Amino acid sequence: MLIRNVHERLLLADPDAVGALVDALGGESDVLWPSDRWPALRLDRPLRAGAVGGHGRIRYAVVAHQPARSAVFRFRSPAGVVGVHRFEVERRERVGTVLRHTLEAEVHGTTRLVWSLALRNLHDALIEDLLDRAELAVEGSVHSPARWSPYVRLLRRAGRARPARPTGPAPGATMRP
Repeated sequence: MLIRNVHERLLLADPDAVGALVDALGGESDVLWPSDRWPALRLDRPLRAGAVGGHGRIRYAVVAHQPARSAVFRFRSPAGVVGVHRFEVERRERVGTVLRHTLEAEVHGTTRLVWSLALRNLHDALIEDLLDRAELAVEGSVHSPARWSPYVRLLRRAGRARPARPTGPAPGATMRP
């Protein structure tokens, strides 16, 4: 199954200001990634080709970076995902700058089902949160904040870490030889 998923936001800002947000992804000064609501994006070095990292269970490598203009990440995991996701900054004459996120991937095996049932909805919510953060950073406010659907809220509750089940004897139990 081929996925092409595109999100974009028109921002009333200079392309260099928007591009600086993209350039800081995964670093200490990253204000774009919504790590207050989602697993943090971390890279092993500043954003540039060759950097590796990811967020949560998703892993990727930076395969291209044009400062203040674009960044392309190739998926390394999960298994069953072959493709890229990219951020692009595009000047619009007299109206501002578009920040675009595009995911293009072929999904195989059980990942097809997981994408359809859960990951697509979670991905869409994360990227809309990211675009809200971009708007807030360059404009000072968010005109129409993204809202999580009831389904996304359900998926988030279902995915929260649960306490590990004990694997040894119960507290106070005696062991027999």
